[in-house]
Amino acid sequence: MGQLHKLPLAVVACSLAAAATATHADEVRVYNWSDYIAPDTLEKFTQQTGIDVTYDVFDSNEVLDAALLAGRSGYDVVVPSNHYLSRQLSAGVYQALDRELIPNLDNLNTRLLEELEEVDPGSRYSVPYMWGTNGIGYNVDRVTEILGDDAPLNSWALLFDPEVTSALKQGGCGISMLDSADEMISPAMAYIGLDPRSNDVDDLKAGGEVIAEVRDDVTYFHSSRYIGDLANGDICVAAGYSGDVFQAAARADEAGRDFSIAYTVPKEGAALWFDMMAIPADAPNPESAHAFINFILQPEIAADITEYVRYANPNAGADAFLSDEILNDPSIYPNDEVMDKLYVANEKPRDVQRARTRIWNRVKSGR
Repeated sequence: MGQLHKLPLAVVACSLAAAATATHADEVRVYNWSDYIAPDTLEKFTQQTGIDVTYDVFDSNEVLDAALLAGRSGYDVVVPSNHYLSRQLSAGVYQALDRELIPNLDNLNTRLLEELEEVDPGSRYSVPYMWGTNGIGYNVDRVTEILGDDAPLNSWALLFDPEVTSALKQGGCGISMLDSADEMISPAMAYIGLDPRSNDVDDLKAGGEVIAEVRDDVTYFHSSRYIGDLANGDICVAAGYSGDVFQAAARADEAGRDFSIAYTVPKEGAALWFDMMAIPADAPNPESAHAFINFILQPEIAADITEYVRYANPNAGADAFLSDEILNDPSIYPNDEVMDKLYVANEKPRDVQRARTRIWNRVKSGR
């Protein structure tokens, strides 16, 4: 989900200026996904707590993982996805949370916490920030114009069938994929009937071959650029994160574009994921980190973020502050029909992750 998040310039300027002079007790350094927080969230936090925020962004789990495993990242709060968190916990990357400093933990949805027990039993080291799905964002008008009424809008074929992608390219329709081995190889495996959670290297290679067959039709690999490009009409099909596609749709609508953007969870299956807030073991400002996490868990704050980023939050109390449009949208808060098509992304052992990365790099380079 990197580009700089579009925060008000005054907030960024004040934050950066304060970072140069603030004591550790008055500062928190946050490393989050791009376009993943409401414009006024950080300003509200500083107003409420007196703590200034230095806020940086990344756009793939691989980038965050490398920074954390290298050590001394300098961050106080980071936001890994669930399937990376469990492996990072094994490496001793995080410190245990002081639950007394996070009373708003009581606001979390207990059913969702049960889903995360396998990752972090008892939520000792992390709490969920947002959750969502992976799928396909597409320009309804352009895709149906090129492919006709039989366009496979509910299938990964829209991205992985060479006949489909070739037709889209010839029709001037740009295609993008997430720049992540995890996020692309697994759905490719699902598309050809393999278990998307498989760690078998032969299955991974088969998934890579699916992507390699359409490589020449892909405009680019990037994990956040597609938001603006979908909204502008520069591309018309993108593998993406649910909330990012909804942001693109909202931007297109606000700009008065003569097309609409839609999101689909493919019938072959797609990932359900959780992004988690955690504190690195060597965080310079752990008390401020706890204060930031506690602030985010306020129902009104969680709801504000969801309204802006279009991702579901895990806060049971936030429902009262959400619009009906958001709360009743099954693409944001999936119903049983959508949930039946989802799988929870799982931890990848180091050797499997290295194999995925090698396959992915070969696919991207066209070798």
